[in-house]
Amino acid sequence: MKKSYETLNSMLERSMALQTSLILFEWDNETLAPEDAGSYTNRVIGVLSEEYYRIMTDDEMGNAIEACEKEDNLSDLERAIVKAAREAREDLICIPSQEYRENAQLVADAVRIWTKAKKSEDFDSFAPTLEKVIGFKKKFASYRKKDDQKLYDVMLNEHEKDFNSELLDEFFSQLKKEIVPLLKEITEHGKEIDVSFLTGGYPVEKQKEMAEFLAKYLGFDFKKGVLSESAHPFTTNLHNHDVRITTSYHDRMDSSMFSVIHETGHGLYELGIGDDITQTSAGQGTSMGVHESQSRFFENIIGRKAAFWEPIYGKLQELYPDKLSDIPLEQFVEAINKVEPSYIRTEADELTYSLHIMIRYEMEKMIVEEDIDLKKLPDIWADKYEEYLGVRPDKASKGILQDIHWSQGMFGYFPSYALGNAFGAQLYYHMQKEMDFDELLRDEKIDVIREYLRENIHRFGKLKTSRELLKDITGEDFNPDYFIRYLKEKYRKLYGLS
Repeated sequence: MKKSYETLNSMLERSMALQTSLILFEWDNETLAPEDAGSYTNRVIGVLSEEYYRIMTDDEMGNAIEACEKEDNLSDLERAIVKAAREAREDLICIPSQEYRENAQLVADAVRIWTKAKKSEDFDSFAPTLEKVIGFKKKFASYRKKDDQKLYDVMLNEHEKDFNSELLDEFFSQLKKEIVPLLKEITEHGKEIDVSFLTGGYPVEKQKEMAEFLAKYLGFDFKKGVLSESAHPFTTNLHNHDVRITTSYHDRMDSSMFSVIHETGHGLYELGIGDDITQTSAGQGTSMGVHESQSRFFENIIGRKAAFWEPIYGKLQELYPDKLSDIPLEQFVEAINKVEPSYIRTEADELTYSLHIMIRYEMEKMIVEEDIDLKKLPDIWADKYEEYLGVRPDKASKGILQDIHWSQGMFGYFPSYALGNAFGAQLYYHMQKEMDFDELLRDEKIDVIREYLRENIHRFGKLKTSRELLKDITGEDFNPDYFIRYLKEKYRKLYGLS
């Protein structure tokens, strides 16, 4: 190994170890940590965050990166790791050390304050903390911005480098133009679909059994992964041999079932990262949009297909004989695909889901780019839901406090969900040319689909951007027309619309 790269790699290994420790604390906070541990544990999080910051911003790191960049005999992989290290350093070095540590501790506190506020339906108790979180996000974005770059574009860049607000404005404008009228047509003229049998009478223990079965069936490796429970389902990973997913269990069975499939999609991505790049700065999913393309691909494009359920619906009926024994597969598939405007993003149907994201996108732009009074957010949120979805939330847990993301400072993340849907649809139409998609599902050969995604997406980690992946796989750049086509074809057929 080249001496300059060996020096850099040694420092990156130390920074990776600290990041891994912080990820473990995040996992613990969301799953097992006692409520009163917060303020004490946060001190440790602050110290670890500060030490990570110190390693990444030290002159020694900068000198090592520069030395590697002058090397002419590095491999493509080594160059990619050096590039990722420089980007990570540049994102940090502009932020004062004390502010970085304060923000890390604030976010750890904010998650617990948000959780408590959501339980008590009290946005006002969370608003002062949210204001501090937003303050740090704006300040950090101002440090990182280049020339006339908008603060919100800086935040978007953290999660999806190839997309700014100009491109996203056009994308969401297309969705608004095509999907809102389709939703109205379905609501007014579509046939009735019964979903009553999905609610009530589904014991949690049976749901847990189904969750583990589905994760295994899709290919989640429990020798390298864990399935646990949290208030808000999520996926995290230490490396490609330790990937952790969570779900939550509710009275409506399909809620937890599809959250498991969704998080398994995330988990499969992380498990599929190449051994040669895991535990390096390139050893993660390339962007949140691509990550969501995988989770939403498994949840919706695979998980809501009749062909997926044909070989395993009997298993579901065996688990819940009192509820499903008299429900034919066709009725079940219609029910899990029903369009029903709702308050909760994570429980939204596939058609309306991106409208939930559009609302958050519009609000994030207001919060970041305008001097908005945060006390008005619940009403703005409710107004937008009424305008786009025809429903008006009457309490915070159904509205402004339903998502954990803002408490974590994850502004600019939400658009990734909608982009993920669109990426997935583009991949799906291309994959249909390469394989008999539905027949593979009927024959329980999901491994063929999974391995195709691993070979073409997962193993590369951060070595390719989202648009590079799409071009390499499909032969064309990002094209949202595929997503609109997918939604129109699927839901006009489901609802018997001409």
